[in-house]
Formats: sequence, C-alpha cells, structure tokens
Amino acid sequence: MSDDLKAAACRRALGHIASGQTLGLGSGSTVAIFARFLGQEVRSRELDVKVIPSSHQAYYLAVENGLEITTLDEVANPDIAVDGADQIDRRLNMIKGGGGALTREKIVDTASEFVVIVVDEPKLVESLGAGFPVPIEVIPMAAPVLTKRVAAMGGRARLRTGSGKVGPVVTDNGNFIIDADFGAIGDPARLEKELKLLAGVVEVGIFTSIADLAYVAGRDGVRALSP
Repeated sequence: MSDDLKAAACRRALGHIASGQTLGLGSGSTVAIFARFLGQEVRSRELDVKVIPSSHQAYYLAVENGLEITTLDEVANPDIAVDGADQIDRRLNMIKGGGGALTREKIVDTASEFVVIVVDEPKLVESLGAGFPVPIEVIPMAAPVLTKRVAAMGGRARLRTGSGKVGPVVTDNGNFIIDADFGAIGDPARLEKELKLLAGVVEVGIFTSIADLAYVAGRDGVRALSP
C-alpha cells in the first residue's frame, strides 16, 4: 500500500480524536503515520490529548511527535485506541504480533472504550491464518515445551529468531515469541482460548471481539468496516 493510501486511512481514524481524550497508541508502520498526523493535529488545534503507548516503538513515536504520554496507572480506560493488524477478517477478528508487541497491544486495546484499526487491503482476509502464522508470546523457559504442544495442536511452530542479533527475539516484556502456522483458522476465538490455557503462554496474537471499526485502504479509496 502506498503512503498516500496509508495517509488517507489514518486521516479517517484521526476524525475520531477530540480534545480531552486519552488515546491508546498501537504499533507498526501505519500507526507511525497516524502518530505524525496526530502530533500535527494536536499542535495546530491545541488539543488536550494524552497517549498510552503499546510498545517501546509507540513510546518513541509519541515522543518524536510531541505527544503527551500517560499510562494505564493514571487512565485505566482510554477513550479510544488506534492500532494496526497483520490480518483482519470481515468480522474484525485479527492476527497481530508480527512486530512482537501483541501483549501490550491487547492490554491497551481491551482497556479502551472504542478501538479503531487501520490497515491496507491485502491484510483483509476471508479466514485468519491463511498465509500468516499466529504469534504466541511465551515465558522463555517454557518455549521448548510449548513448541511441541502447539505442534500437537496442529500448528507448525517455530521460535522467532532475530534479524541483526543472535538468538531469539525478545519482547518488550522480556519474553520469547513462537510463530505457529495453523493454516486457515475456522474458529479464531476457540483457538485463542485453547492456546491461552497452555502453561507458559503469556498472550496470543489472535484478537477477537476487540475492534469496533476498521478503515481499510485500497486502490479505490478507504472503506469502513464494522463487526
């Protein structure tokens, strides 16, 4: 997706922001564009907006764009969250965690009163899991056991390793990530629950019943989807 289309989708999401709000800020390349627009909007309109970052990346995006930062300790229920997704279906179920921030993203998103997702059209799929694995954040000592247990559940599982570093990817929480390819997932909510029951699993990159609205940017413009 071109930056122009990303920008168009982000501007649609920006229309939901008002002075006095606390905003959950997601992670990823599209959210980076949104953060830049949000910073410009806050300065030009002198808006009183605070953001709760969902990752180290989101924190630095907020700092770079002059946004005031707060935490869930101070605001337990943000008014709105704006986030991206790796895959999203037409019921607004999602796979997230390609960037490794799934746990903090899910915490911020589920705490927020209204969740807006901004994606490009190729990320809109008929079935989650086709062509993209499910990220699973795990306690490091549990990784070998969980890799086998996830495989027994039908997921081709592998420990995510770093690019430019030796060894596994380490999340903002100090954990590892297992990527599990289940193919097309018939019941995302059920798989999410089954994976979360495994000892050592911190969080699962399947997000169900969380998004309230999605802006999908394509060649024909931006369209809005709701569950």
